[in-house]
Amino acid sequence: MSKPLALVYYANLLPGSQLANRLRDLGYSVQSLNTVAALAPACERDKPLLLVAELSPADQVCAAVAQLKSNAATQHISVLAFAAPHDEAIQAKAREAGVNLLAGTAAVVEHLPQLLDQILNVE
Repeated sequence: MSKPLALVYYANLLPGSQLANRLRDLGYSVQSLNTVAALAPACERDKPLLLVAELSPADQVCAAVAQLKSNAATQHISVLAFAAPHDEAIQAKAREAGVNLLAGTAAVVEHLPQLLDQILNVE
C-alpha cells in the first residue's frame, strides 16, 4: 500500500525541515516545496492528502491557498498552516483563504500528530 502524500511549503529551515521529517516518521510520503508559486501546480499534479504551509510571506501563501480552495480539482485538500502566534491579521487572512487549521510555529512540530488527527477528521 502506498503512503499518503503530504506537500510541505516552508520559507524557514526550522521548523520546516523538522515538519517534513516528522511527517515521514508518521508514515507520509513528503514532498517539500520551496516557492509559493509551486503550491497550486504541485497540488493539482500530485494530488496530496494534505498541504502543510508556513504562512511566509503570508499574503502570497494565503492567495495560493485561496486558489486551491476555489479549484474543483484541489478544493478537497486539507491545509494545515503555521505562523507566529497572536498575529490576528494573519489568522484572519488564513481563515478567509480557506486554511483548515492554523497552528503556532513553535507548537506545530510538537503537536503534529494531534493536529493531523483534527484536520483529517474534519474533512
